[in-house]
Amino acid sequence: MKNHLSFKIISQEIPKIFRRTKCDGGKKNEKVAPLSEIHRFVVDCLSCLNVAKEKSTVFADSLVASDYKGVYSHGLNRLEAYIKDIREKACDANADPTILTECASIAAVCGNNGLGAVIGTFCMDIAIKKARETGIGMVVTNGSNHFGTNMFYTEKAVRQGLIGMAFTNTSPVMVPAGAKQVCLGTNPISIAAPAECGDSLVVDMATTAVSVGKIEMHRRKKQKIPPTWALDEHGKPTTDPEVAMKNRRLMPLGGDVSYKGTAFALMTECLSSIIADAAYGPNVRLWGIKSTEPANLGHGFIAIDPDKFLPGFKKRLSDLLNFIRHMEPADPKHPLLIPGDAERANMKRTDQLGGIIYTPSHLKMLEKLTKQFNVKPIQFK
Repeated sequence: MKNHLSFKIISQEIPKIFRRTKCDGGKKNEKVAPLSEIHRFVVDCLSCLNVAKEKSTVFADSLVASDYKGVYSHGLNRLEAYIKDIREKACDANADPTILTECASIAAVCGNNGLGAVIGTFCMDIAIKKARETGIGMVVTNGSNHFGTNMFYTEKAVRQGLIGMAFTNTSPVMVPAGAKQVCLGTNPISIAAPAECGDSLVVDMATTAVSVGKIEMHRRKKQKIPPTWALDEHGKPTTDPEVAMKNRRLMPLGGDVSYKGTAFALMTECLSSIIADAAYGPNVRLWGIKSTEPANLGHGFIAIDPDKFLPGFKKRLSDLLNFIRHMEPADPKHPLLIPGDAERANMKRTDQLGGIIYTPSHLKMLEKLTKQFNVKPIQFK
């Protein structure tokens, strides 16, 4: 294939073709907050809970990165839930992860019930170091908590010129294909790979039809959800996000008659919780419901150095990504996007606005936390 356009040119076109559902700017009562202000606010809130600054900083990095990319479901939207875990001592926010076993290319870690973002960063850093030395590194951990988006970790590998992979199990919310009750989590998977000129492939997907966070965002915005996302108490599809959040019965990727989502979720359990001796499947506590119990989540991280195999990986990946971007679309209004393009478009738009857009429901939550912790309010633009 011939490399049609460099990523530098492609990236200039992304805002024109950006079509993923995000919080759109300019709507009534929405406000724009600089990234630095959001980060400072999160650190200030955790400081009031006596969380060490180096840990609250990593935690804030994860939340801000999510909102910056437009993945609002895993940013400030989750802050209250994390705070609840810390306050109820379901999570030891000052705990340090420890290495249990280690050899040249692998390591097993105990998170000691610390902050998921701190544990995940610790593990991926080890995987990256091992990949630099041996070509591949894999690190698994038990004793962890919700760690934000998987791409937060896989993109760390990409910035080092490596391929990154991340797997995690979650609280059981998936109804396996053919079943009536939940057993597995959303169990997201991410793979990110570097291409030329700063381009990259960044896949981050739940193995359910959608993540719980996206349903939460629809509830915040009082919007109906598609009938292919969740089931009600009778096992029937629902379009009401309140009903979906109350029952927490999500359909697997591909729908209730497809075994693909169930299979991917089981694969994720193998590469995270089961290999790491963490809680798995129906044994994981329900987040936000039984908050006093440790989650004991399992994560898996893989870093691969493609240059240790054969030369030219980035060039070949760029060629493929740009070929797909320039294929004739079925709908001219919707040119093709590569996984990661929508997030890059949101980041560029956020930079142009000078900050992240937050909806009235976000603002209400931030005001509540400001009063609760008596911290400096976010200074909006």
